[in-house]
Amino acid sequence: MPMKIDIGDIVELKKKHPCGGKQFEVIRTGMDFRIKCLTCGSQMRIDRPKLEKSIVKYEKNTQ
Repeated sequence: MPMKIDIGDIVELKKKHPCGGKQFEVIRTGMDFRIKCLTCGSQMRIDRPKLEKSIVKYEKNTQ
């Protein structure tokens, strides 16, 4: 069963981004995700299974 991840949620991943940031905001959901690094603002695409395996901490968007 896939995790319930929505747009605007913040995830912390195991592996750091090259800029040193570990927290990402979810911008687009579906079979693959578009996430944005909160440190440098760059965006990347990652598929669902890989993202779900690499999540360390998950913060639900409260808005």
